[in-house]
Amino acid sequence: MSKEDKKIVIYTDGSSINNPGQGGLGIVMLYVVDGEVKKKKEYKEGYRLTTNNRMELLAVIKALDLLNENAVGMPVEIYTDSQYVSNAINKGWIHGWVKKNFKGVKNPDLWKELLKRLNKFKNVEFIWVRGHNNNVLNETCDRLAKDAAINSPTIIDKGYEATGGINGLL
Repeated sequence: MSKEDKKIVIYTDGSSINNPGQGGLGIVMLYVVDGEVKKKKEYKEGYRLTTNNRMELLAVIKALDLLNENAVGMPVEIYTDSQYVSNAINKGWIHGWVKKNFKGVKNPDLWKELLKRLNKFKNVEFIWVRGHNNNVLNETCDRLAKDAAINSPTIIDKGYEATGGINGLL
């Protein structure tokens, strides 16, 4: 079976209580072969102090980190309800940000990390979905992210806390 018959479908969501505040991310990953889901994985993490946009970005970064080397070269579809994330990629904003070395851009640390992953997994498509619109997998990610933010906010968002939140506020 060729890699063209296989793809990875990823749904991501981020959440922040009080923005900034406790945050969480939720991920649903599907391994699809010939249109049929062969494997499904859910994942969540909670952060003690962060922002919603940082959680949206970190969810995508973490999802790509969870892929193994067999996924390199496979098509990857990332579904997000964050226009912040999808527009930055799909409308090419990120290329302008790179040219100006992210000056004046919020969350430059995470955008740089995302670019590293996108260079590794070159065949990545970002698809925006409307949040809270009865999309089952998006709703699952939302539930996972909120649960992590409320019940297990233990991870330190070093890029946010180490700068006193400045990376999220630029």
